[in-house]
Amino acid sequence: MTSDDISAMEAKISAELSRRPECFITHPSEVRVLQQLDATGLQDFAHRHGWRVVRRLGGRQLQFYHDTTERMLNELGRTPAGG
Repeated sequence: MTSDDISAMEAKISAELSRRPECFITHPSEVRVLQQLDATGLQDFAHRHGWRVVRRLGGRQLQFYHDTTERMLNELGRTPAGG
């Protein structure tokens, strides 16, 4: 996994969330890029962008969506209570 791979996924998710309330990552090569992050790394990736992430279908699908709480915490420079 390279930073280019993560940057590409970040751009794809951002673009999709600018048009829709949620973004599903289902393509195997894209899922593999994100699966290389551990659970905490994936949550941190989502948190930095004001998103929430949910693993679906045993991790074969990832769902991202906007979360106003995450955005507010980012603006205040805080971390979520669970993290």
